[in-house]
Parts: sequence; C-alpha cells; structure tokens
Amino acid sequence: MCQQGADIIDVGGESTRPGAKEVSVGDEIKRVVEVIAAIRQETEVCVSIDTSKPEVMLAAVNAGASLVNDVNGLRAQGALEVCADLNVPVCVMHMQGEPRTMQANPVYNDVVDDIKLFFEQRIKSCCDAGIKRESIILDPGFGFGKTLEHNLQLLKRLDEFQIFNLPLLVGLSRKSMLGKILNDDVPENRLFASLAAAVLARTRGANLFRVHDVKATLDALKVCDAINGVQ
Repeated sequence: MCQQGADIIDVGGESTRPGAKEVSVGDEIKRVVEVIAAIRQETEVCVSIDTSKPEVMLAAVNAGASLVNDVNGLRAQGALEVCADLNVPVCVMHMQGEPRTMQANPVYNDVVDDIKLFFEQRIKSCCDAGIKRESIILDPGFGFGKTLEHNLQLLKRLDEFQIFNLPLLVGLSRKSMLGKILNDDVPENRLFASLAAAVLARTRGANLFRVHDVKATLDALKVCDAINGVQ
C-alpha cells in the first residue's frame, strides 16, 4: 500500500460491519499491537488505530500509531481524555446506533443537518477535553446507520461540511451502497463504482480517503485534482 501511494495505514482489530460481534479489549489489543509494531519497523508511514476503546487507543499509540480513528466519535467513557493525553490527531466519525444494529431502521430529520449538529457537539466536546481543534478530522460515516437514500444525499451535499474548516475523511470504497446501485453483492466487483464515488467526493471537498484499491483511487484523484487546478 505504501508503494502504491498510501499516506496512512489504518489498523483495526474489531470489525464494524453491520451485525459484527463485539471483541474484548484484551483480544483487540493483541490483534493490533503486534501489527502496528511490525509496520513501524518497516516504514515511517503514519499508522492510524481504528478503535472505539480508550484502552486500545493507548496501547496502539504506545506501539507506534499516531492517529486515532473512531467510528463512535470518541463517545466511549474515557476516550476524549485518553486522546487529549496522547496528543495525537483524531478522526471523529458519525454513526447512528452501533455496528450490530445500525442498519435496522435509521431515521433522520435531515441527514446532513443532523450530522452537522453532531459534529458541532463533538468538536466542542473534543476541545473542552483538551484536544486541539486543528487535530480533528471529520468523517460523516457513509453506511453507518444510513439507508441508500441517506448515503446518496450525504454524497450529493458533502460540500456543506466545509463550514467546519476541518479535514474531511470519507470511506466509500466497495461499500454496500454501491452494491445496491449496481445490483451486485460482490464487494470486489465495485472498483469502478468506488472510483466514481471517490472523485465525486473529492469535487465536494473530501481530503482523505479510506480505500481498498490504493493506486487506482490515487490515479483517479490525480486526474480530478489536475482538472480542478486548471485556471
């Protein structure tokens, strides 16, 4: 992934797909710490820890991770305080519900406005806890407690999140929302749809992309950026 142009390697020890089972703190730490340490021996690339548990955040950063990526938006007890003490950048993602039940019946008044309110509240909580505002990354959480219509609205209106003047991360690669559009249940068949979604997100202000296909996505974004850079 580094050779293909990845700037960050995201390591997680607990699946967050719909219906996924919980993993204990001890098991999650065992799964990620050795991997992070091994990556750190091979390269200086930034490693992010994908977790919602403060204990895992602490262990992962001590092992060499330098960014916390939390699908739960640092809402677990102690998460804000741990990240403030660690003094590392954080990615705050929006999720309605929890992974096991989030797709049961997600409801919003207005998906974009509701997520903007969530971000306002979480940014304040982060800053109040001692996390620097400039260390916060926002992720609207495509597919996390959202219907296909919610996801489409979110992508169409992604530029509205630029009001926060913070980096915006999106995870659209191979998502089930693309499978529904394509009527294809095989994630590996969603490369071209993933690239289209990434380019659309880029034109609407996305800065960071969590992907499976690094080089293909990077090539698509380079073309997008070249065109957008022409005066």
